[in-house]
Amino acid sequence: MKVYLDDERVAPAGWTQVRWPDEAIKLLQAGAVTHFSLDHDLGNDQRGTWYDVLLWIEREVALCQFIPPASIEVHSANPAGRKRMLAAIESIMKIAS
Repeated sequence: MKVYLDDERVAPAGWTQVRWPDEAIKLLQAGAVTHFSLDHDLGNDQRGTWYDVLLWIEREVALCQFIPPASIEVHSANPAGRKRMLAAIESIMKIAS
């Protein structure tokens, strides 16, 4: 399953749309996510942020042998946010390998 986390943009064809981090985590917990793309600015930090999702993946990989999606991408237009997100993804992939 391809999961697209964004509170404003519409998911591309073939991707499952989720608007909030808790929705993304539920799908990740089910174990069927092969591709994951996320945005930085989700609009309502009380509902969670991109960091909540990547932190959850990192923790599960490190502590529970969770296998992360084969592809984790960033589709954010926020340059500083993109940089932070890519660093978090790099950390996840290092732990997973």
